[in-house]
Amino acid sequence: MVAVFLLASGSLGLAASPSETVTRFTFTEYHMGVDTRIVVYAPSQSVAVDACADAFSSIAELDSIMSDYRPNSELMKLCDKAGGPPVSVSPHLFKVLKQAQEVSRRSGGVFDVTIGPLVKLWRKARKTRELPKPLEIAAARNLVGWKKLKLDEKAQTVKLQLPGMRLDLGAIAKGYADDVAQAVLKKHGITRALVEMGGDIVVSGPPPDTDGWTVEVPNAGDDKKTTELHLKNVAISSSGDTEQFVVIGDKQYSHVVDPRTGYALTSRVQVTILCPDGLTADPVSTALTLLSPAERVRLLKSYPGTTQFVRVLKPGQE
Repeated sequence: MVAVFLLASGSLGLAASPSETVTRFTFTEYHMGVDTRIVVYAPSQSVAVDACADAFSSIAELDSIMSDYRPNSELMKLCDKAGGPPVSVSPHLFKVLKQAQEVSRRSGGVFDVTIGPLVKLWRKARKTRELPKPLEIAAARNLVGWKKLKLDEKAQTVKLQLPGMRLDLGAIAKGYADDVAQAVLKKHGITRALVEMGGDIVVSGPPPDTDGWTVEVPNAGDDKKTTELHLKNVAISSSGDTEQFVVIGDKQYSHVVDPRTGYALTSRVQVTILCPDGLTADPVSTALTLLSPAERVRLLKSYPGTTQFVRVLKPGQE
C-alpha cells in the first residue's frame, strides 16, 4: 500500500454544535504490520481512551484471525487443512473471504486471495534480491486461483481444493479492520473519527466546524502536485509500489503480485480510490493497479459511487 497524507483538521476544544463540545485525541498502536492510528473527537479523555482501547482490541482480534505470519491464526489453521473437507470459520473470516471472492469475480480474477504461494516467493525475493526461478513460479501458480476457493454461505464453511494452497489477506484485511474499528467507536458514541492503517483510511463524521477530514493524494501523472480532499463517512485506499518494492537488475518489482503471470508488478502504477467502506476500497484499489485503463473503467462501473485517482509513474509501461 502507499501512503496518503492526513492534514490536521480542527483543534482542541472546538464546539461541534451549541450543545456539543469535543476535543481531539490521537492514539497509535502497531497492528497488522503497520502503525495504526485512530483520531477521535470525544467529550472527554476517558471516553476517548475507552473507545479507542476497544477499537484497537477489535483490530488485534482480527489480526489473530487473518494473519498469514502467525502459524496459529485462524487463517493459517484453515490453510493447513487445504485439500481436505470444508472447514467452519468465524463470521469475520467468512465475511472477508466472501467479499474477496466477489472482487475476484468482478475483476476477472486479478484480485485473488489464494495468491499466498506466489507472495511467499516474492517476499523471499525482496530479502535476497534474487528473482524467483521460473519453475518455482510455475509450481506456485498451480496452487493459485480464486475458483479453487469454495465457500458455503449456509454452512459458513470454506474449502481449499488443493493441498498446499495458502491464502493471503494483505490486500483486504486492513480495510475491513478500519470498518470494524469505526463500528466499535460508534458504539461508544464517537461519530467523528478517523482510522488509518498504512494506505487504508476510513473516516466517519467530519471534525467540528469543517466539511471533512483533510487528506492529500498525489495527482494522476504528476510526481509533485497533490489533490486535497475533504472527506466524511467514506473509505480511502491507496495501492502501488512507491513504498514496498525491490530493485533487481534494472527493474523495480512491487509487493503486488499478478496472479495471472506469477510476477510482481513492474508497471509503476499507483491507485487511490474512495469507496463507501474499507472492505471494498482495500481490495478494489489493489485490483486496479493490475488492470489496463479500459479494464479499470469496467471494474469501477460495477462499484457505483467509487472515485479513482490513478498515477502512472512510468508512462507507457502499463
